[in-house]
Amino acid sequence: MTSDPTLAELAGRVAADRDRPAYGHDALITCDRLVRVFTADGVEVQALQGLDLLVREGELMALVGASGSGKSTLMNILAGLDTPTAGAARVAGRDLLTMTARDRLAYRREVVGFVWQQTSRNLLPYLTSAQNVALPMQLAGRRGNRARSGRRARAERALELLELLEVADCRDRRPHQMSGGQQQRVAIAVALAGDPSVLLADEPTGELDSHTAEQIFAAFRTANERLGTTIVIVTHDQAVAGEVRRTVAIRDGRTSTEVLRRSEVDAATGHETVVAREYAMLDRAGRLQLPAEYTKALNMRDRVALELEPDHIAVRPDDSEGR
Repeated sequence: MTSDPTLAELAGRVAADRDRPAYGHDALITCDRLVRVFTADGVEVQALQGLDLLVREGELMALVGASGSGKSTLMNILAGLDTPTAGAARVAGRDLLTMTARDRLAYRREVVGFVWQQTSRNLLPYLTSAQNVALPMQLAGRRGNRARSGRRARAERALELLELLEVADCRDRRPHQMSGGQQQRVAIAVALAGDPSVLLADEPTGELDSHTAEQIFAAFRTANERLGTTIVIVTHDQAVAGEVRRTVAIRDGRTSTEVLRRSEVDAATGHETVVAREYAMLDRAGRLQLPAEYTKALNMRDRVALELEPDHIAVRPDDSEGR
């Protein structure tokens, strides 16, 4: 039999909670119980239902989910194109809930870069590739960033980015003179031109064949490894999701599962293999979403049996019927 905690013990717990670092204090992107509610014809739809997400600086990760899961809503919020209803969202120290319209515009120009699925949406059709890449730097120069204010400096930086992404030969071409894959790589260069803290990409390979999609992902990987840019990709393409070290699945407006991949070297053969492990995401209310294929395989519905073991919690099908 346990006794109730004393006042001193309760005070100690409160002090410990107060001194504990805030959730996501060291993350570049923090979403804390994020809620987004849309109202249409008097009907409320919860696109995000208390979503939690942390992204560390320098990560290259993928967000996956079925249509209507909330992943596009989350991307629009992180891009500064939409405002959360409740919860907390911070990117590179910027509070996305308290921004003014002017703050939001500066945020989109200075903190995040964005690559859309539609290749035609990423580039201005009447500018060459080099001019498209130089334009964000020109706008930054008008706002007082002298490092990007000189025409020669902008042209040199634009060429550096095009060379990095292996489309320097397209520098003088306009979008209609390039393939879809070339356009997307130039679009990535445009998104990187402002030296963003985060690069967001919404289905960037959705209009491309598998071979070209591999080239686009290689461009993202190059930007991540060579420039250190944090990159978050929304995709339904499992081939793309399988190329990143971390894949987070969103279901019903919350993060549900996470796949982490790591390289392991066989000591005997020296061969390197990638090992993937899936985790269920546990929120601070103690809720988790079991993968649908797991519950379906064991015919789990409505209620499950729990057993607390010394080092784990066992989750089993409900065995109470018939007792």
